[in-house]
Amino acid sequence: MIRPTEHDPKEDPTSPTFRSLSHHNYRLYLAGSIVSNVGTWMQRVAQDWLVLTIPGNGGAALGITTGLQFLPILLLSPYAGVIADRFPKRRLLQVTQATMALASLTLGVIAALGVAQTWHVYLIAVAFGVGAAFDAPARQAFVSEMVGPDDVTNAVGLNSAAFNTARIVGPALAGVMIGLLGGGMRATGWVILANAVSYLAVIWQLERMDTRALHTPKPIARRPGMLLEGVRYLRGQPKMLMILVLVFFAGTFGMNFQMTSALMATEVYGKGAGEFGILGSALAVGSLTGALLAARRPRVRLRLLVFAATAFGIAEIVAGSLPSYLSFALFAPLIGLSTITLLNSANATLQVECDPEFRGRVMAIYMTIVMGGTPIGAPVIGWIGETYGARWTLVVGGTMVLVGVGLAMLVHRSAGLASCPHEQSGDLSHLGPRPLLQADGARLQRRP
Repeated sequence: MIRPTEHDPKEDPTSPTFRSLSHHNYRLYLAGSIVSNVGTWMQRVAQDWLVLTIPGNGGAALGITTGLQFLPILLLSPYAGVIADRFPKRRLLQVTQATMALASLTLGVIAALGVAQTWHVYLIAVAFGVGAAFDAPARQAFVSEMVGPDDVTNAVGLNSAAFNTARIVGPALAGVMIGLLGGGMRATGWVILANAVSYLAVIWQLERMDTRALHTPKPIARRPGMLLEGVRYLRGQPKMLMILVLVFFAGTFGMNFQMTSALMATEVYGKGAGEFGILGSALAVGSLTGALLAARRPRVRLRLLVFAATAFGIAEIVAGSLPSYLSFALFAPLIGLSTITLLNSANATLQVECDPEFRGRVMAIYMTIVMGGTPIGAPVIGWIGETYGARWTLVVGGTMVLVGVGLAMLVHRSAGLASCPHEQSGDLSHLGPRPLLQADGARLQRRP
């Protein structure tokens, strides 16, 4: 029986692009997320500007700030996945949002008073990263609890569309505010304070949710080896392993857009900061388009994942050979489109495939792989650009993505999944409730 607040796909007249909005809880969540995402992108710009306004700072200080903010995500995300599986995700998200709001509030006050120092920014970046590390897996896994398995793909697409819309609006709004407020340290502080307030939108909307309509699995009790249990579970899921191989190669060698676009704009085409900014907007337009297209799909097929990864690799290779800045800028949306199609499809497939008991840990491992490859791949791609030229950063990056596609297909084939009719067609629509798996020592047994 369907509760009055729930969604019946057979009777839903909503546009397929926005069908998840028929869920009351998801509407609340998305509204809060849009406000918070705009604030987050505003802070990213303001924080970078703040670092540069402190005397003696330059590119190195910017790099350290970014690294310190992402370091906790890489180190803590797997453990954060265990926490996400143990506690109610709605409450956990309120705690993580409050933690990041407090970090933003502290940095904003210090900057608005004009007393910010570099070490302040470094320390608060770490605190912010800790909150983000525990927020990401809970937020990813909470999507399926709000909409159920039928609309996960749509909800993931709408989340991505909201994020990329904020990616276009937030930096522009931050730039205008900083300019109107004088352009100095104090101006950045007020922008960062605006982000601190934006977190209240998410906390408030989470509080307003109807918990009766949530598809909430029973939190699991604490037991030794929960993280390793999640890794063992993944090892027994070849389809998930295939996806993780795809996103590892794409994230490590292909998704270095800030660096590769900057090198192409300055070294190959002889352009400045303004033209570099246009390339970022072009990528965001492609990403937003891909997110909206993803939201229309009722299901994800494995062939779409392979196609998107292949298209991404080829697009990067082609981009590396384009003769002019104009052609590169016009082609950039295709890179954004293929990238977001891959990431959204991977995210949705993992959530649909995963047993609810392991969803937090699986999404945490996914986030670690997507983001954790950057510190490995970025220095390699940077060295290639310095040694052989900017074009080779894209050519080599795209080639490595295609290598990843080949390895991912080998993982899939080696497990014998091609012998299953459903897997052969790549159709996930046959998936229904599956028996949960429980770790027993070094092996996994099925629960009746």
